[in-house]
Amino acid sequence: MERTLTGVDGALWKQADRHLLRYMGVGGDFTPFVPDRAEGSWLYDASGRKVLDFTSGQMSSLLGHAHPELVEALREASGRLDHLFSMMLSKPVVDLAVALAELVPALPRSMFLSTGGESVEAAIRLAKVVTGKWEVVGFAQSYHGSTGASASATYSIGRRGHGPLMPGSFAIPAPNAFRPRFPGVSWRQELDDSFELLDRQTTGNLAAFIAEPILSTGGVLDLPVGYLAALKDHCERRGMLLIVDEAQTSLGRTGEMFAFERDEIVPDILLLSKTLGAGMAMSSVQTTDAIAEAAEARGFMFVTTHVNDPLPAAVALKVLEIIKRDRLVERAQGLGVRLRRGLQALMQSHACIGDVRGRGLLLGMEFVPYAGHSGTAISQKVTDVALDLGLSANITGAFTSGTMRFAPPITSSDEEIDAGVSMLGEAITQVLASIEK
Repeated sequence: MERTLTGVDGALWKQADRHLLRYMGVGGDFTPFVPDRAEGSWLYDASGRKVLDFTSGQMSSLLGHAHPELVEALREASGRLDHLFSMMLSKPVVDLAVALAELVPALPRSMFLSTGGESVEAAIRLAKVVTGKWEVVGFAQSYHGSTGASASATYSIGRRGHGPLMPGSFAIPAPNAFRPRFPGVSWRQELDDSFELLDRQTTGNLAAFIAEPILSTGGVLDLPVGYLAALKDHCERRGMLLIVDEAQTSLGRTGEMFAFERDEIVPDILLLSKTLGAGMAMSSVQTTDAIAEAAEARGFMFVTTHVNDPLPAAVALKVLEIIKRDRLVERAQGLGVRLRRGLQALMQSHACIGDVRGRGLLLGMEFVPYAGHSGTAISQKVTDVALDLGLSANITGAFTSGTMRFAPPITSSDEEIDAGVSMLGEAITQVLASIEK
C-alpha cells in the first residue's frame, strides 16, 4: 500500500524511515494513515480525514478513545499521585484489588503491572514457585507476549530467529471447528489425546497450562462450550495450575464480564491487561488465597519499577465503574449480535468468505482461496482497501491465516457498527473486482 510522501506527512515518513526500528517481522511496516488525534470510535489525521477504529487501537481502547471520564481520571490522578516506590501502598491500588475481588470472589488476591506480557511473566513464575515444577503448556495458536516466558508460551508468531526459548515449553493444538484436523473427532477426544501425548513428553514437572478463551491472533478461535472445564480437569489431575489470559476478552468484550464465566469455571490465575487499562498500560494478576499464601511462604518475587503504581490503578478503577454503571456488558452483547449479522450477510454475498466466528465484539471473518488468490492475500488486500475507505481493521492481519479480526469499542453506536460493515463490504467488492479481471 503506497503511503503519502508530501507535505508534513512526507517529512514525518522520512524521519521514521531514518530513525525508527521496525518490530513486526519480515514485511511488517507502519500503516500509511498517521493519526493526529482520536475521539470515541474515530481516528483523525492532521488534515481532518477520519478513520473508524474497528480494533480499539491494539484491542485495548475498550471504551473508545479520549473517553471524557477517563481523561479526567488520568488528569486528576497524575496531579495527585503518579508513581511510588514499589513497596509503598496507595488507596487506588487497594481499591482496585477490592473491586476485582468483588468481580471474582474466588480470586481475591491481585498485583498490578504494566503490560499483558508482564502479567504472563509473573503468572508463570508464580505457578513455578507454588508447584515447585517448571514445565508450561499452551496452545499452538497462542499469543501471550514477546518477553522470555511469555514468548516461550507464544506459538502463533515470533519464534523464528530469536535463539533458544525457555526449556520445558509445550504446546497442544486448539480446536478449530471450521478447519478440524480430524473430521469426526470431537474436541474432547482431541484434548484427551493431546494430554496423552503430553504425558509421554513431560519429565513430570508440569506447572501450568496458559490459555486464551478466544485465541485472537491465532485466528479468533473460540474454545467450545465446556472446553475450559475439561482443560481444568486435566490440569487438576496432574497438579498443574490453569492460567487464563483474558487480555482481549475481559470486561464486556465478549458480552460477558469475563469470557471464562460461560464455562462455569474459575481459573487458578486470571490475567487482565488490554481492557483493564482501556488504553493505559495496565495489567493484573489475580489468584486464590491458597496460591497467594503458598507463594509468599516460598519466596515468590516479581518486582518491576511500575508494580502497583497508583496512576494506572486510578484509571482502571474508573474503567470498571463506567462498565458497570453504563451496563456496557449488556451493550456489548447487543452490538455483537448486530456486528455478527452484518458479517454473516457479507458471507452470504461473497464466496471468498468461509466463516464468521467469535463472541460479542471480538469477531473474526475468515477468507478462503478465491480466483487463484489465497485467503491470507485476500484478507490483506481487503484490509488495505478498507483503510483507504476509512476503516481500520485486522491489526497484525498477516498472522491470522486469512482471518480478519474485529474488536470495536463496546461504547460504539449502532450506526458506527453499520458503517464499519458497509465500508468492509465495499472493500471486499473492490478487491474481488480487481482480482477477477
